Amino acid sequence: MRPVVSVALALLGAALGPAAAAERPVVVELFTSQSCSSCPPAEAVIGRLAHQGGEVLPLAFHVTYWNHLNWRDPYALTAATARQDAYAARLGGPSYTPQAVIDGTVGLVGSDEAAVRAAVARARAAGPGIPVALARQGDRLEVRVGAGAGAAQVLLVGFDPSHTTRVLRGENAGRTLEQANVVRSIHDLGRWSGSAATFAAARPEGDTAAVLLQAADGRILGAARLGPNGAREALR
Repeated sequence: MRPVVSVALALLGAALGPAAAAERPVVVELFTSQSCSSCPPAEAVIGRLAHQGGEVLPLAFHVTYWNHLNWRDPYALTAATARQDAYAARLGGPSYTPQAVIDGTVGLVGSDEAAVRAAVARARAAGPGIPVALARQGDRLEVRVGAGAGAAQVLLVGFDPSHTTRVLRGENAGRTLEQANVVRSIHDLGRWSGSAATFAAARPEGDTAAVLLQAADGRILGAARLGPNGAREALR
């Protein structure tokens, strides 16, 4: 099916004009918490990946189940916990922090940078996915998905590029945490069924946004994020 995807990507790029078409990125999801003492090294890995440009799309999902330790993570989301639980059911094993999930298919310890980068390299070798683009249209966002094989949900993720937090209590009491690409919201925009499609949505909570095209088995088939100043950026 790769020739079909390549043609679709070319057509999508032509339709969008001079978009910043980047090579296929790999989506790295980190499940973390400000109350987890072993999480800051994993968050540092996410920060380094965030500075690599279009090759990787790292997203930090802050879970809720650490909030009982006398410190409530201000970025914890019930949806993040549910997302990790869904991965645990697919991949086997319990939910834990820091856990990294690579392209929706591989789970590993998020602070093991060598393992994370090796998994990213293997995912990149899989080749292009379904072409996706995300752009700002006035006060709304527009998602365009090209044609290809399969079916998937279109997920809009709002996130903040960086946060600095002084933690006062819990396992990280007294530490100042630098955290990158902190997810603030997740919205299901609907189902993609193989034909080229356009989805419109209100801007989500978060300073910027990304879109994930995720199959029922967890695989990330395509992804895109807003470029600088809301410009289109096709990432797969």
